[in-house]
Amino acid sequence: MVVVAVAGGTGNVGRAIVEAILATGKHEVKILSRTANPALEAEIGVPIVPVDYSDVGAVAKALDDNKIHTVVSGIAMHSADGTAPHEIELIRAADLSNATKRIISSDWGIGVQEEQIGDIPSVIHKVNARKALHSTKSLEYTVFRVGYLMDYWGIPAVKSYLARTPLIFWLDIPNNAAAIPGSGNTPAIFTHTTDVGRFVAASLDLPKWEPETTVFGDRLTWNEFLQYAEEAKGTKFSVDYDSVEELKAGKTTELPSQVPFYQFLPKPILQGMAASFGLWFDRGLFDLKPAKFLNQDFPEIKPMTVKEMLDQAWKS
Repeated sequence: MVVVAVAGGTGNVGRAIVEAILATGKHEVKILSRTANPALEAEIGVPIVPVDYSDVGAVAKALDDNKIHTVVSGIAMHSADGTAPHEIELIRAADLSNATKRIISSDWGIGVQEEQIGDIPSVIHKVNARKALHSTKSLEYTVFRVGYLMDYWGIPAVKSYLARTPLIFWLDIPNNAAAIPGSGNTPAIFTHTTDVGRFVAASLDLPKWEPETTVFGDRLTWNEFLQYAEEAKGTKFSVDYDSVEELKAGKTTELPSQVPFYQFLPKPILQGMAASFGLWFDRGLFDLKPAKFLNQDFPEIKPMTVKEMLDQAWKS
């Protein structure tokens, strides 16, 4: 048994990881958060340790004081105001700590590369965090590759700690509409956060980590995703296909559920994000093909499929 601290463990992917580790009963769990929250602490059943991520020395001391052996970062790698996350500071603090020996850095995606900087705001932060990991002196580290999180199309019926009103791209299931990137025939990996948490919890017991850890819940194309959504709802969707040329121009078909988000994210920016992701899907960047999936080490973990999630969420 070791003490595991989940940074950003009060919500989103981090909360799913906290619950999964707790469910194993094998490790002591604590949450690192920017603020104390006694009510949420009682609800989750895990101590919340308030930290100022910008102060590397203070975070390292908090890790030592709490005897944190392993840090799992669920820090969001993007922000509405464009400020950089404090992932690098967390990595440096863990490296400085005498107690901390392992860290899982925040990514929960596909493993972006430098040539993708400028496509999506979070890319540069993930690239810089990976460089910080490579420069650590005492830490064993890994980063999880999970494809795209499938939660967004099951909320709120299927339990998830992602936003209860998610920003929807490509499939607008409540409004029976779709804007498929490219041909829609390129496979992609989709994983639910509950399964991400289960794999992270299982990985804590591995004697050695690889620099990258890849897991999957399901592998399918956007056309297959659309078919399962239509079958779950028992109706045909209004479907548009955004060509590669349109995507390269930053243009995507507007979906009804996107309109309310324009007050927070102007339409050109939202469409630009959808277009960049759409090009990644069409290029096959979400069709992860590692030498080995972590699933092979833990066959007892049976991940949720997209069809199972959609049927649970949308079948009457």
